[in-house]
Amino acid sequence: MTDKIKSVFFGLAVGDALGVPVEFKSRDYLMTTPVKGMTGFGTWNQPPSTWSDDSSLAFCLAESLTRGYDLNDISVNFIKWRSEGFWGAYHKVFDVGNTTYAAIGRLLKGISPVLAGGMDEGSNGNGSLMRILPLVFHIKDMSIEERYTKVLEVSSITHAHFRSVLACFIYVEIAIQILNGDTIENAYAGMQKTIHAFVKEQGFNEREVNIFGRILNDNIGNHPVESIHSGGYVLHTLEASLWCLLNSNDYKEAVLKAVNLGGDTDTTACVAGGLAGLLYGYDAIPKEWINELARKTDIDDLSEKLYQNL
Repeated sequence: MTDKIKSVFFGLAVGDALGVPVEFKSRDYLMTTPVKGMTGFGTWNQPPSTWSDDSSLAFCLAESLTRGYDLNDISVNFIKWRSEGFWGAYHKVFDVGNTTYAAIGRLLKGISPVLAGGMDEGSNGNGSLMRILPLVFHIKDMSIEERYTKVLEVSSITHAHFRSVLACFIYVEIAIQILNGDTIENAYAGMQKTIHAFVKEQGFNEREVNIFGRILNDNIGNHPVESIHSGGYVLHTLEASLWCLLNSNDYKEAVLKAVNLGGDTDTTACVAGGLAGLLYGYDAIPKEWINELARKTDIDDLSEKLYQNL
């Protein structure tokens, strides 16, 4: 299980770091000048192998889970990140989404974490999806009702709209299938079956569920790349990351596909990279990318610490 945790943590952080220098670059630009490995500077003028808020907040969540499950404790870590650069690649913040920034501002004012997240339809960026994956190791053996409740709670610290929550839940359910040994194809099909039964049982808003139709009723991997969007909208990030996984045969291919879709490159590659790491294993992540990664030893230590406290 330590290796599984490491594969997720390094998988998401490496994908994130590959995407940071070209965030906001267009797909057309990256088709002519594709990312093939670790680069630096670019959009955020950061050194090579620097990961962003995506990984920082995932590690904030993971670090809190080493002490058990406590929404207030998770929230304290998020506040420390925004205020002090806690779990920043270089102990500083250089990128933060508007919805996340506003939610942490509400936490700073003493608002409960269950009420802090953006609840309107416009608050459906990918800021909770990008950080949710470490929760898998805490909830993997729970009932589906308990899993959904925990995903709802953790997403809602910053992103409380049902669409963001369901995106996180779909993502986590695929991860649990992979953790149990499924291929990506079987994990995807298993997720569809599980989610269909659960949303029907729960009587969720049909209009909202249907927004996920390309993922839940079809195979997103079969859609042409021209129809795959890769901006900051949570649905698009989920579709793009799953498309990359379903159209790749190894970790490297998956994360480079994600980066070279353009747009929100770091987050698409972070979301795809976390699952790709879990799917293909720690040893499948190119060693030179791991060895160059900011705070490699700290990530190693966090992986071991989470394992010891599961």
